[in-house]
Amino acid sequence: MTPQDAINALRNHAVEGKALQMAAYHKSARPFLGVANPMIDAEVKQWRGDLDIDGRIQLADGLWKSNIHEARIAATKLLTQARIRPDDAVWELIKSWVPDFDAWAIADHACTAGRKRLEADPDRIEEVELWTKSPHMWTRRAALVITLPWTKQNHPKAQDMEIRDRVLGWAAGYVDDKNWFIQKSISWWLRDLSKHDPDRTRAFLATYGARMKPFARKDAAKNL
Repeated sequence: MTPQDAINALRNHAVEGKALQMAAYHKSARPFLGVANPMIDAEVKQWRGDLDIDGRIQLADGLWKSNIHEARIAATKLLTQARIRPDDAVWELIKSWVPDFDAWAIADHACTAGRKRLEADPDRIEEVELWTKSPHMWTRRAALVITLPWTKQNHPKAQDMEIRDRVLGWAAGYVDDKNWFIQKSISWWLRDLSKHDPDRTRAFLATYGARMKPFARKDAAKNL
């Protein structure tokens, strides 16, 4: 299957008028087909069944390069899988997408795929840390979004705790960045963490909460 074949398959599910609605909602000038996520899921399920991992990587790469919203979403879903061996090529492709992030929906779907690869090899955290120094806001945000699994363990191992504390350090470095998406990424991380490690969340807010935007501070403490 070529990327154009896949795009044509997605286009078959387009709903009249939906493309304009989606463009307005996502505040993006990129092309939209007007296809709902369940239809993207159905097509991706079929493609995944028909392709080996190399074929999925090639198709995902082509779909991403099309710059069409639904095609990029489909590209991320093609590579969202817990067990992929070997997975270095998948990780490299996902990393190559990060500088292209310019909207939350595509970025979040790509980070969902990236989380699986980061969980498969936590040593990749060293590469993610480099994102925190990027001048590109969406890359900095991705460093928190892709590490969300480390907010959720009830019984974290020593390496998990090290990563958890490292990411909290990144978040501390972000608190003076008043960009809404950065503030929201901090509060998202802390809110999820509070369900499993409330003491660390309280400690972070006690130290840095006054420097956060009020909405972010409130959201971070929502479950405390």
